[in-house]
Amino acid sequence: MKQESTRVASKGAAVRGERAPAAPPRFFQLIPENPGIDFLRWAPTMIALSWLLIVAGLAAIWYRGGLNYGIDFAGGTSVMVRFAKPESIAEVRAALDRPELRAAVVQEVGGASGSEYQIRVQGSGQESGSTEADAVKAGLRERFGEGTYDVLRVETVGPTVGKDLWRQATLAVLIATVLMGLYIAFRFDLAFGLGAAVALIHDVLFTLAAIALANMEFDLTTVAALLTVVGFSVNDTVIISDRIRENMRKHRAMGLADLLNLSINETLSRTVINSGTAILVTAALYFLGGPVIHSFAFALLIGFIVGTYSSIFIASPIVLWVSQRVGRRR
Repeated sequence: MKQESTRVASKGAAVRGERAPAAPPRFFQLIPENPGIDFLRWAPTMIALSWLLIVAGLAAIWYRGGLNYGIDFAGGTSVMVRFAKPESIAEVRAALDRPELRAAVVQEVGGASGSEYQIRVQGSGQESGSTEADAVKAGLRERFGEGTYDVLRVETVGPTVGKDLWRQATLAVLIATVLMGLYIAFRFDLAFGLGAAVALIHDVLFTLAAIALANMEFDLTTVAALLTVVGFSVNDTVIISDRIRENMRKHRAMGLADLLNLSINETLSRTVINSGTAILVTAALYFLGGPVIHSFAFALLIGFIVGTYSSIFIASPIVLWVSQRVGRRR
């Protein structure tokens, strides 16, 4: 009857010379609404591979005696200079190619291109940074001449301060992880909170393992990347958990494992598009951003990939396991 009434209305509109209502537009869909992938079947294999890489990364950290710490944690000196006329960053780096300067990093700052640079040099393990600052000034003086630049600021981070920063950074990541897990548990259920907490710990350890295996520099920008990864991973976990809760109300007779697979499949298109966009941007930062943000972009790139993966293969299996043990289901 509904189809017949629609045809009659269309014919009537054509007789009166009116345009028939247009059909709704069809949008491009990257992934079907429910591809029917059995994610939980592959979860044990993916979890084993994931933790194998984490163990390899932790072994690399132990073998090397720690991460490749930057100035923020290992200690060092930061010198801000302003040139009278613009100089290329390659020339500045060449001036600092001296045996007494360890891991010198040159970053262009300020509004005038090629005029202001921040030079960071890893320390020698002593509290005083005068030796590194003097070596920077000597290198610039030999390369560009006396009076061609002004030293705007000299800052030194000693080993003691670096250790304090390391403790604070560790606490920041741990507190963020715990609070995110508590938020998920409060909003959804204890099983969801435990799944989110385990997934977040997994994401942080996986990213640290990748940084260790790639021997990337670990500094405060890397800590900021880890905190960003924690927030990104929780966002994806919340979306999947919300769909699980909706399907629990709609499909009360469905088993929990099938319901989890259904929810993951239904949100898969959104997950791929959202995470894929973020991964493309961070990949561009990593490959095109230059050495200054190399470690930051690398941590984001790995973290976004594993954060998407963990919401599916880590958090959801934990929810299933805890729910089966506790025997609760809403």
